[in-house]
Amino acid sequence: VVRAWHFHCLQLIPYTPRITAWDLEGKVTATTFSLEQPRCVLEGHSRAADTVWLVVAFSNASRVFQNPQTLAEIPASPRLLTDGHYMTLPLTMDQLPCEDPAGGSGRAPVLRVGNDAGCLADLHQPRYCNAPLPGPGPYRVKFLLMSSRGSPQAETRWSDPITLHQGKSPGSIDTWPGRRSGDMIVITSILSSLAGLLLLAFLAASSVRFSSLWWPEEAPEHLRIGSFMGKRYMTHHIPPSEAATLPVGCEPSLEHFPSLSP
Repeated sequence: VVRAWHFHCLQLIPYTPRITAWDLEGKVTATTFSLEQPRCVLEGHSRAADTVWLVVAFSNASRVFQNPQTLAEIPASPRLLTDGHYMTLPLTMDQLPCEDPAGGSGRAPVLRVGNDAGCLADLHQPRYCNAPLPGPGPYRVKFLLMSSRGSPQAETRWSDPITLHQGKSPGSIDTWPGRRSGDMIVITSILSSLAGLLLLAFLAASSVRFSSLWWPEEAPEHLRIGSFMGKRYMTHHIPPSEAATLPVGCEPSLEHFPSLSP
């Protein structure tokens, strides 16, 4: 009877949690997602001692989630793998002011779900640790307002399904050119052709350069190998009268001259 009275008095706040609209990198990753903070959403439904909890559930398990009635019934993050849901990120009302904190601090007002990687390594982790999400989901979330004694006071609607990114193994990436766009194929072909033309031009220039080193220009005819250029001498008979006037040591050998005798 008591539990039925609590369900009957639970206020439904017309607000649907959603991924932040701020232009941020990594709003959704393989283990986290960033929500818009519920600022001014709970005004008029809460008291200073109340706490706002985030309920995270697999999309197909959100329909069967039962709001806890005491603090001891609040499910921690390991319950996600067994029961399909858990609660995390408890916030007091003074942590959710209506004014926009990004106006002065430059920080976007977001709630990053799954952001505490230390939950997996720290044996003394807080019971309601914001552990990285174990898979792509999809997930659904809602905000639950609870009193200081743990009884639910108000709740928002469930969010739309949120699916995390999935990484791919290198072997599963398709590199076949047929899967590429037409523009990519045209650009690749043009670049390949230009590279080929540059290579041919380089080889041609190199060939001309090395040929000039190994085969010099044709030498003049009088310097060619196998040719000889010199004065032409005609042998002739020296008369005896002229032979007597030759310098000493230059007398011609008689055995080389023809006989003058009849």
